[in-house]
Amino acid sequence: MRVTTLAKKLVGVSRVRIRKVEAATDGLIIEVRPSWKRPRCGTCRRRAPGYDRQPARRWRHLAVGGTIMWLRYAPHRVACRHCGVRAEAVSWAASLESRFTEPFEELVAYLARATDKTTVSELLGIAWRSVGAIVERVVARRLTTHRLDGLVCIGIDEFSYRKRHHYLTVIVDHRARRVVWAGEGNSAATLARFFDELGPGRTAKLQCITLDIAAGYLKSIRQRAPQAQVVFDRFHIQRLASEAVDAVRRQQGRELTDPVQRGALKRSRFALLKNRWNLTRREGEQLRLIERHNRPLYRAYLLKEALAQTLDYRQPKRAARALAEWLAWAVRSRLKPFVRVARTIRQHRAGILAYVAYRLTNGVVEGINNRLRMVARRAFGFHSPKPLIAMLFLCCGGITLHPPLPRPT
Repeated sequence: MRVTTLAKKLVGVSRVRIRKVEAATDGLIIEVRPSWKRPRCGTCRRRAPGYDRQPARRWRHLAVGGTIMWLRYAPHRVACRHCGVRAEAVSWAASLESRFTEPFEELVAYLARATDKTTVSELLGIAWRSVGAIVERVVARRLTTHRLDGLVCIGIDEFSYRKRHHYLTVIVDHRARRVVWAGEGNSAATLARFFDELGPGRTAKLQCITLDIAAGYLKSIRQRAPQAQVVFDRFHIQRLASEAVDAVRRQQGRELTDPVQRGALKRSRFALLKNRWNLTRREGEQLRLIERHNRPLYRAYLLKEALAQTLDYRQPKRAARALAEWLAWAVRSRLKPFVRVARTIRQHRAGILAYVAYRLTNGVVEGINNRLRMVARRAFGFHSPKPLIAMLFLCCGGITLHPPLPRPT
């Protein structure tokens, strides 16, 4: 077997010709050229006449054992009638701006999705900043506007990526269960940028939007997608009731003078907040003691459980009637935390009852946010949103990578 034939098998890139192979101090240098006869524009990939050559440059390729392979080529400058004067396109790299081959960038992105950038840079012997730049290029190549086609039900949530109120707005497709858009900020103006990119035609096809009850996106939704039904996340609604129970418990504890009773009430927090079927024997005894000796706190517990049962209904009419009864009970309960919760629920009653019809929550969005939080913690935080958004799409955007890993024949 000739050396050039062996080098072509080692390179593993299609549409490339091997000219010669030489050894250097930093690896194996392989002289290559594209297999097409006429040069092609680096922007549109159309054939174009070349009129001069640039100095030879090298692209970092994969390693064979402990030996790094470099591809060397002197690209033409072409006069494209569509794009003007551009650098020539090559078959082993996505663009001449990158100093890495496309298989190498796929491997870097594959490893960056599984571990931190420092480990990737040490493993492959490249700079830490190069890892982030490669991830952004791979994501930019794989993301297309088609990911916004066919959106029917979406979920919206915010993610805090830095202290002092630095947020991202993350939008997830409920059917595909993947991120379709992310932008800096958590206001109605941020969501308006999403609707601008989505366009009027695709926006008109939205049927329901799930979000947190405390989010500030309602103004933009009512202006840009009035036909979409807003569905508030039921677990955020139940969290309001749980926080109200905890507020009543703390208030009752402050009124007690006996330190023993105060300590017993303090230790009953989880018995009040857990579901009834998850209670241990000890927690059940604590709940029975509260029922016997602290009627206001037990009333708050019953209000929390009744709200959860209301959201379990499958029939919208029965849920609406049960919610109306719950609101009346909460208002006359003489518990200030639940009076405030009732005021909030009455204000957003339509979006809360829409959950009964659609049975959609923001659980998918919260799960993706947890994964994004793991990525941010693995990187010890991000100073700017651009690299974090690139990692978000790489990990949760449905991008399929094809790393050059050995596979059994």
